[in-house]
Amino acid sequence: MPITEHPMHALAAYLPDNTFEPVVNYIHQYKIHLTVTRKRRSVLGDYRHAAGWDNHKISINGNLNKYEFLITFLHELAHLFTFEQYKNRVEPHGIEWKNYYSLLLQDFVSKKVFPADIEKALQKSIKNPSATANGETELLMVLRNYSQQLRPGYTIVDKVPDGAHFITDNGRQFLKVGKRRKRYECVELKTGRRYSFSGLSEVKLVSPDS
Repeated sequence: MPITEHPMHALAAYLPDNTFEPVVNYIHQYKIHLTVTRKRRSVLGDYRHAAGWDNHKISINGNLNKYEFLITFLHELAHLFTFEQYKNRVEPHGIEWKNYYSLLLQDFVSKKVFPADIEKALQKSIKNPSATANGETELLMVLRNYSQQLRPGYTIVDKVPDGAHFITDNGRQFLKVGKRRKRYECVELKTGRRYSFSGLSEVKLVSPDS
């Protein structure tokens, strides 16, 4: 996994205004080794607890916008707090982790570092945090407004009309059927198999005869 190491002062470029100091305080206090990685498909961030002489390790995708980066850091920091208190005696995303994550989110929301729409979406996470990004679809949709533009010719599954065809990066073509709770049911045209997609998945619209 390609990793970029940054001097501490460079971290400010990844964070919202007025959050550098509290984040760095956590890094120093808990001796966190923080790395910024290239985009990973399955995770936004990762935590590895201290073992032996190693420090706690947190990695975060470098392609995230500043608000996503901070929220991901807090998600992983909550894992650190949970490990410090309970070691491996509790579930990774159990009530103990949820309590720490909620407290961290409340603290940074109270600092007024988020835009109003993100702050509003975070209220649901504060009440009942989700273990994965896919469980925070409403929040992720708001956060996307602050991200870089989609690649030319791409859209997200949420914007694909029901009954329309789209193609994924690996060349597979699908028909969008409709929404099922938080995800979208789609049929692969070649096999007839049904798959569920996050509304944030980036795809290309295609005509039915392509």
